[in-house]
Amino acid sequence: MEDKRKRLFSGIQPSGCITLGNYLGAVKNWVALQDEYDCLFSVVDLHCITVRQDPKEFKNRSLDFFAMLLAAGIDPKEHVLFFQSHVSCHAEMAWLLNCYTYIGELQRMTQFKDKSAKHADNINAGLMTYPVLMAADILLYQADAVPVGADQKQHLELTRDIAVRFNHAYGDTFKIPEPIIPKVGARIMSLQDPTSKMSKSDPNPKACISILDSPDTIMKKFKSAVTDSEAEIAYREGKDGINNLLSIYSAVTGTSIEDAVNTFAGQGYGTFKVSVAEAVIEMLRPLQERYAEIKNDKAYIESVYKEGAERAGRIAHRTLTKTMKKIGFMIP
Repeated sequence: MEDKRKRLFSGIQPSGCITLGNYLGAVKNWVALQDEYDCLFSVVDLHCITVRQDPKEFKNRSLDFFAMLLAAGIDPKEHVLFFQSHVSCHAEMAWLLNCYTYIGELQRMTQFKDKSAKHADNINAGLMTYPVLMAADILLYQADAVPVGADQKQHLELTRDIAVRFNHAYGDTFKIPEPIIPKVGARIMSLQDPTSKMSKSDPNPKACISILDSPDTIMKKFKSAVTDSEAEIAYREGKDGINNLLSIYSAVTGTSIEDAVNTFAGQGYGTFKVSVAEAVIEMLRPLQERYAEIKNDKAYIESVYKEGAERAGRIAHRTLTKTMKKIGFMIP
């Protein structure tokens, strides 16, 4: 029976580790969205090589991320989970779409400017055309919706522009995807610099919570989280550290920020930090236990990614063939 649900695509780069920010802002929402959408989820490993990778570490980390998504609750029987590099249509479609994307559009991308500043010794062409590969990832699967963090919204807008431009030139080819941006937990900030997003590449190990961190490590990191000198638990402008902790507590427990403020009113920051840490530890405990089981079952992981690539490949190949026909290529 044909699935009448709208289709959703999302991917995660296997770089660094899956942070609490990645989990709350993306992966946790993916799991929740499985009931509503026909989903394709991908470990988008091709995106990683804009930065030089150690081959062995890269391979192991990619497998870790895949296992982590399974542990988090992605259902590979109902939905498609695969490695981007296992479906060659991604690279082929990216080349086609490169030819319908303007240099000026890519130069304006905030992430390109940021990454160029961070990797001044390796400003490669892939760093600039990264958003086109992202567009290919999405448009290949005729996705109706794409869950994105606020920092990726600009890339999705470019994807929509490319799709509209191509459709205008050749007729209806691509669906125009809509963004899904979660209201809470979409942008979890650094524990040491709460004006910056929590990043898996942060050089300060205290700034970021990995979802595989031990309970002791999580507690220590939260206890050292930067706050302010007001000693008042409130959510308002100028209280970036407390705002971030309240957002984390709200996303982890399902409590509204207003209710969380009322719960901890009159308590010290130390007590509040411990409560946030305990909530995070309890949320991650079953995920960590499940991950430990899956990580050791290499045959299961391989069976999932092979089947995922086959299922994704069938959809992607149809779209790629349709696109090439529209352009005028000879199709064998």
